[in-house]
Amino acid sequence: MREKILQVIEKNSRIDIKELAILLGCEEIEVANEIKRMEEEGVICGYHTLIDWEKTSIEKVSALIEVRVTPQRGQGFDNIAERIYKYPEVHAVYLISGGYDLLVSLEGKSLKEISAFVSDKLSTLDSVLSTATHFILKKYKDHGTILTQKYVDTREKVMP
Repeated sequence: MREKILQVIEKNSRIDIKELAILLGCEEIEVANEIKRMEEEGVICGYHTLIDWEKTSIEKVSALIEVRVTPQRGQGFDNIAERIYKYPEVHAVYLISGGYDLLVSLEGKSLKEISAFVSDKLSTLDSVLSTATHFILKKYKDHGTILTQKYVDTREKVMP
């Protein structure tokens, strides 16, 4: 039941518990108790709303920053990752494989603001060796949700 609950609420965290219980063929109280347990255990870490900012008048710029760091003895990458994720601009920090060590996701009001964050805050940290900034120009799919819709021609056909 746990895995099925997680699969459903990952796609729709606003689903009504009654509807979820019907989908799973369980009692509401069982589902509610299992969700509560998973929240207490930290399996469910939070609930978020996915927003297509391009459809609003709010200006936002998103970027992915690859960061190469020197791991600290006995700590590995944990301390530097913590220093980075404490910045309010930072949405996510991932330890990755490949040529870089960390992938940092962040948002700002402008390209200039993100560039200033990278040069003034991120690049000046002791362990940071180098960075590579990638600005997100358009999101097609985010968190499993398709954000773009294909153009559908709704014009009537005219016969000659």
